[in-house]
Formats: sequence, C-alpha cells, structure tokens
Amino acid sequence: MARIAVIGAGTGAMAAAARLSVAGHRVTVYERSETYGGSLGRYARDGFVFDTGPGLLHLPAVYRDLFVKTGKESLEQCVTLTQVDPASRHLFGDGTEVSLPNASRAGVVRALDRALGEGAGARWGDFLDRAGTAWDRSRRPLLEEPLPDDPRMLSRDPYPAVRRRRLLRTARQAATVAEVGAWELADPRLAALLDGYALSYGLDPRRAPAAAALLPYMEETFGTWYVAGGMRALADAVYERCLARKVEFVFGAEAVRVSEKDGRAAGIELADGRSVEADHVVLGAQPSPGLMPVPAPVPGGAHRAPVPGRFVVLLSLRGAREAGAAHRTLVHAVDPGAEQEAVFGGRTAELPTVTVLRPDDPATRPDEDHEAVTLTATVAPHGPVDWTDAALRERFADVVIGRAAEAMPGLRERILHTEVRTPAETAAGTGAEGGSVPAPALAGAEGAYLHAGNRTPLPGLYLAGGWAHPGGGTAHAGMSGALVAGLVVEGDGFRGSQ
Repeated sequence: MARIAVIGAGTGAMAAAARLSVAGHRVTVYERSETYGGSLGRYARDGFVFDTGPGLLHLPAVYRDLFVKTGKESLEQCVTLTQVDPASRHLFGDGTEVSLPNASRAGVVRALDRALGEGAGARWGDFLDRAGTAWDRSRRPLLEEPLPDDPRMLSRDPYPAVRRRRLLRTARQAATVAEVGAWELADPRLAALLDGYALSYGLDPRRAPAAAALLPYMEETFGTWYVAGGMRALADAVYERCLARKVEFVFGAEAVRVSEKDGRAAGIELADGRSVEADHVVLGAQPSPGLMPVPAPVPGGAHRAPVPGRFVVLLSLRGAREAGAAHRTLVHAVDPGAEQEAVFGGRTAELPTVTVLRPDDPATRPDEDHEAVTLTATVAPHGPVDWTDAALRERFADVVIGRAAEAMPGLRERILHTEVRTPAETAAGTGAEGGSVPAPALAGAEGAYLHAGNRTPLPGLYLAGGWAHPGGGTAHAGMSGALVAGLVVEGDGFRGSQ
C-alpha cells in the first residue's frame, strides 16, 4: 500500500483519489480552500441556488465509469441526470432564432433548414459527419490514453477538411475553426454557431484548429445533461464517494512545493511549514515553477498566451419561469470578429456572446414564483483586464444583462439581486493564474493545443485536472483522473482503458 498525496480537490483530482483508494492505496487530499469541487462551485442566497462554474454535463459516461469502478452505487443512484431538450436555443446577430434538439442529428438538420433556409441543415450535417471522422481518428490517443512521450502523432489535424479547387489558384482547405465556418458552412449564422462552441470553451476561432469540430460533435452526439440541484451536486457525489472509499481530506492546506528525494517525488511541503511524506504525488492544480521541482513539458508551448476566463452574473428573479422556456440560450455577438479581438486581445467586448441558463429545477429557487438565472460570457483573464475594478465590473455586468434581455424580454424589471463573479474571483478561489479556465486538448496545430502529460519528468509525480492531458472541462478532468490512477497502479506501461 503506497502513500499518495493529492494536491487539490477538483473533480479530476478527486476522481484519481477515489480510484487509487479502491486500488488499495492510502490517499490524502490537500486543498488550499475550505471546500472541494474546484470550478464546480455554488452560491446560495435567500433560497436561490446557482452554479458558479459549468452548468451542464457532457459525456456523462466518464462519471458513470468512475462510479462503477469505485463502488456499488451507480452515478444515477447518486445524482439525478436529465437530458436538456432542446439542447440549446440560439439568437443570431441578424435576429434569426433556432432551437436545436438534444442528441438528434436529423432533428438538428430539420431545425436549421426551417430557421436558416433549405440546405443549411445539410451543410451542418455534412460538417458533423467530417467531425465524426475526426472523432474516430483521435478519440483514443487524445482522450483515453496518457499523452505519449512523443506527441507528434497528435500534431496533425484529424479533421478531414474539404479540399476546394480554384481556377488557376492553389486549392485550399480549412485549417481553423473560422475557416471551417467561412469555407465549409458558408452561412454567417452557421459560422457563428460553430464559433460559439469554440468560444464557450475559451478557444479563439481564428486560431483554434479545425479539430475543434470535436466539441459540437460530442455535444450533439452524446447529448447535454443537467444534474438536479446543479453541477455542484456532481461534486458532492464524487466527494462522498471518496469518503466512502476512505480518502482523507485536509482543507485549508496550501501546498507550496513538491519535495524530491533520490530523484523522485517524496511528498509535499505546506504553507504552514508542515512536510508530508508520500510515495506518489498527484498535482490536481495548475502546474507552476514554484510548486514543481521540475517543469512540466507542454507540447507546442500551449498556455503561453493568456487563457480566457469567465464573467458570470447570477440573477435572483421575481416571477415564475414561463412554461417551455429553453434551459440554455446563446445570444450570439453581432460582430463575432470584434468580440474575438477583444477577448483574445486583453479587452472587454462591447456586445459579447452570452449564455443564459434557466434550469427548471425547484432546488434552485425559493418557490414557484421566482427563478434563478445564470449568465456567462467568455472574457479576457484577470491581468490584461483589471476585474477588481468596481466600475468596470458594474458596467460589464450591465452589458451582459442587456444581451440576456434579448432572450428574456422584461428581464431587468424582474431582478431582485445580482451577484457577479469574474476571473479575479476564479483566481482567488482556484489558484488558476488570471482566473483562466483551461480548454479541452485538441489535436492538430503542431500540438499547440495539447496539455502537459499526466506523467512528469520526476518519477512519482503525476498531473490531473483541467491543466493536464486531456484538458479542461468536467468530463475531460474526470478522464485525467482515470489516466493518472492507471499510471500509478499499472506503471508507465498503462495505455488506457480497453
């Protein structure tokens, strides 16, 4: 039985901890804050309850596998999952509106044809077929296996972009998300739909590889799910599973250094001066030079540029949620290019894309005469923008509310209370530099969108969570925990689940 110290209590770290404890190891989690869950936070006031991080779950199979492998109770016995239908409602800059059904390719095609004109659905369907090919080509090495020591196999883009011949000119193929939208989808609203997926994950459509097509493919193929009580309920369930498996938690314990002895990880040093000995260390937080005795190689230099964060507005509203209201609505930017220039240029956007979440869940509101609504925009991180500036926060919150009001007429008149969360709060709560939120790993672009591998150059030190392979997002974090547990238990020969 090995002693294992886990730094951080995010979902990826807890997923690794539960699996390692089941394998017979003695696992202790050290968390700098006073609670678990990482980005899956919760805010409550006067009977209103909100998620402060992700509000929806994709690829629930990741957590189904975790619960199967770590106990008798299944995921569905611990949380209530429901498919969100429609999966999303979209309001485009020209006033066009469309609602897309959940996990129904034929339904999406029909909806797009009705809203955007004949042929729009077929173009999107053909695009998803190509995205499916990219999924088949990259799924296992990108998501289900540890990052190889030589990741060049993932440097090529798996998306089979359409080769377009041009008279007396060189044929061209889309290499970025923006080019896929312009050259293959051929409708600014379909392009905005694709851009919206990329932007919601913090990816710049102008630079992200065409392989980002995997993101809409995953959502539209495997569905969008809501966890009753909010995503924090999933964090609660994972934490309870850890406790049931005898994982120990120490809160208010900030790790400042991974200690090294005889060329391998030997434990951790805490901010209060304590030293903890361990046979293996799992780092479930953003790797930093001060914390790690050796640097974590990042293929292609990913994360050198500032990674965006999220600006979140939590609204306590008077008045009941109207019947048939969409759970998730995206109000797309009128000028996507200007928004992208602002977000990835370190400024605030004038008219940002805003995601409106309106769960029909009694657990989120004091009674049926009120409603809890969450608004989210992808923004530049804290640093390039001073998100502690009170006037800026108030002004941008007003902009976000104004955009949401396009989807919810009369919104302003219903507001009882407003709570604002910015990248500054994310940085303070999670320790992520600038309050950045890591994106999922993507193949292509010479490996620039890959993350640090789960193995590190220091034997006995492993990386889990959104800043490690296979990247950010609740599902991807859970995958990272499974990969780390496999490497610890089976050694460097571990190649992922079969």
